[in-house]
Amino acid sequence: MGSGLFDELRVALHAVWLRRWIALAVAWALCLAGWLVVSQIPNQYESRARVFVQLRNVLPTQTGVTQAEQAKDIDRIRQTLTSSVNLQKVVRGTDIAQSVQTERDVADRVAALQKAIKITSTQDNLFELSATIANAGASDAANAALAKQVVQKLIDVFVEDNLAEKRDSSTQSLQFLDGQLEVRQRQLQDAEAKRADFETRFLGSLPGTGPLEERMSAARTQLAQIDSDLAAAQSSLAAVNGQMAGTSATIAGAAGAGPSAGPARARVAAIQGQIAEARGRGWTDSHPDVIALKNQLNAAQAAARGEPLVGGGGAGGSPNPLYLSLRSMQADKAAQVAALQQRKGQIISDLNGFEAKVAQSPGAAAEQSAIDRDYRVLKDQYDKLLADREQVKLQNQVQTQTDAVKFSVIDPPTSPRSPIAPNRPMFLTGVLIVGLCGGIGAAWALSQLRSTFPTAARLERASGMPVIGSIGEAVSAAQLALRAKRFRQFAGAAGALGVAWALLLGLEFFQRGMVA
Repeated sequence: MGSGLFDELRVALHAVWLRRWIALAVAWALCLAGWLVVSQIPNQYESRARVFVQLRNVLPTQTGVTQAEQAKDIDRIRQTLTSSVNLQKVVRGTDIAQSVQTERDVADRVAALQKAIKITSTQDNLFELSATIANAGASDAANAALAKQVVQKLIDVFVEDNLAEKRDSSTQSLQFLDGQLEVRQRQLQDAEAKRADFETRFLGSLPGTGPLEERMSAARTQLAQIDSDLAAAQSSLAAVNGQMAGTSATIAGAAGAGPSAGPARARVAAIQGQIAEARGRGWTDSHPDVIALKNQLNAAQAAARGEPLVGGGGAGGSPNPLYLSLRSMQADKAAQVAALQQRKGQIISDLNGFEAKVAQSPGAAAEQSAIDRDYRVLKDQYDKLLADREQVKLQNQVQTQTDAVKFSVIDPPTSPRSPIAPNRPMFLTGVLIVGLCGGIGAAWALSQLRSTFPTAARLERASGMPVIGSIGEAVSAAQLALRAKRFRQFAGAAGALGVAWALLLGLEFFQRGMVA
């Protein structure tokens, strides 16, 4: 079986060899057509750059830019960097603009760039930008330079627009809040004027804040407290008056150079003054401090009885310090009673006047409720707008002065030295192999269409009769020379196919070297 397979292989090779010119012609045709197609495929050049978005939180989270806001900024970078608006800027800011004449051309170039540009995240804050350019109408050097321009323009668009856009939006928000604050301030001033007018007409000097019922209740509560304080003050004043009735305005002794009281009598006067002051405070005789003062007074009086008067004799006396102290306390208590009585009369007058006004204007309570409600709503809105304005202002300052989101270029756009596609050397070699196989296949297929028998054994199988013998081919010297000449021609034609393949490879590498 092995011998039969070898014979079949020899027969096939012989049949192909007999039709070698046909095989070579088919191989040349397939290679030329394939190499022409490969030459029409434009080279694709890719430029890459790596950028780092640095999160900087200079101020505390509550006054600056939060981590969540910074993460949203990074997502916004990835989503909007390749938007149509940004890619239009790329088209108009690079050499692509030379091939653009109408808006339709701009739209076509933008659509092509959306497919050619890729943004991938290699780490949390590290991004890789890549642009692949393949323009059949431009040279390889122009395509390589254009790829770098596109990536560089993308970086410029981000720096110029994305960060500036956020700052502009903060400025616009600040202007909007300022306008709203002015409107709310005017409305709040009008509400305050209405509130002040109502209080002047109805409430007078009633204490407290809020609705009428609450203020009246507060006034009655304060009136009850004043009555209690007034009763205490009047009781203290009566006690001081009683103490003064039993105290002499002067003490024995002559005025001027007459005899004067000694230290023991002076101490008696001081203790009596302290007891009077304690009773003026409302303390009773059973109070521990009053009991202690009385014990001290008894001891001081016992010592003062045997103390002689110092100085000359004569009629007259000196002012009693206790009496003077009681007079001072009397004036203070009287003033306190008068003030409380005046305040009581004022509150009673306000309550009476207010009740009379309410009787005349039954809707006063509803009017005040509406005024207070509108005022509180406007005040809350104004306070919230003011807080929002300060927050936006501070964030704007953070973004302007500290760059809360900082964009750093780690690796600048690369200048491509060789195309990333197509793999032209592999394609050229593949076309050569396909051409050779196609030529061999065509020659073998033609050999199958001929009804000849290359061997005696095949003739026996086809006819079913034994073959007695076969006669070999007789070749003359002239035929041998002709065959040798044709072989050299065939070898030259086949070698030319190989040389053409090598030249194409050399031209490809030369063009790559020109780009680099």
